[in-house]
Amino acid sequence: MTPAPLVLIVDDEPAMRAFLTALLTAHELQVVTASSCREADLQATTRAPELVLLDLGLPDGDGIDWVRRFRAWSTAPVVVLSAREREHDKVEALDAGADDYLTKPFGAGELMARVRVALRHRATSANAPEPVFRVGDLEVDRARRELRVDGALVPLTQTEWKLLELFTRHAGRVLTHAQILREVWGPAHLRQTHYVRVHVHALRRKIERDANEPRHLVTETGVGYRLRDEP
Repeated sequence: MTPAPLVLIVDDEPAMRAFLTALLTAHELQVVTASSCREADLQATTRAPELVLLDLGLPDGDGIDWVRRFRAWSTAPVVVLSAREREHDKVEALDAGADDYLTKPFGAGELMARVRVALRHRATSANAPEPVFRVGDLEVDRARRELRVDGALVPLTQTEWKLLELFTRHAGRVLTHAQILREVWGPAHLRQTHYVRVHVHALRRKIERDANEPRHLVTETGVGYRLRDEP
């Protein structure tokens, strides 16, 4: 029998650690906790968690710096849970290597949805990715480089395909403007955020029923975009 995934909770508030522990164990996940960067380093290196839930305001350091150190040696997904609401903090955390960002306070249902996405992405990364991505009326065959919407083949430009392929590889995760620019256009274009806006709108016109009210490729205001992996 496959053991339940292990989640590391890093938060200096005892009440939050207790709440998260109760929630995750109720969903049959294993949990270890830490209240500081130092404890998080110890738990991460000795227990090798499959997922980290991380608060940014820790007593002995900043959570964003911890993400950078952790990402240097681990590919386990990191979901930031923080009261910091500024777009700058969200972008900085995601660019540092976090996979998702949830602002406190949050609902249990929303958190568990993010946890499922992160663990699913972890499992997909550990194995060969599925060649075909399907969600709702959308079907993307990466091997054949084909997009179908409601079964109909839809032509894409080279840039649109690069964008779509990137989003399907990271479905369910927020991708920042900088991450998208780096992957699709290269590091020399990190300031050209209008590239992303223009080409995402063009892609939406092909994958959405209404490009102005997208259901698949949604905007994370001030941060970037997320391709939903559930209808």
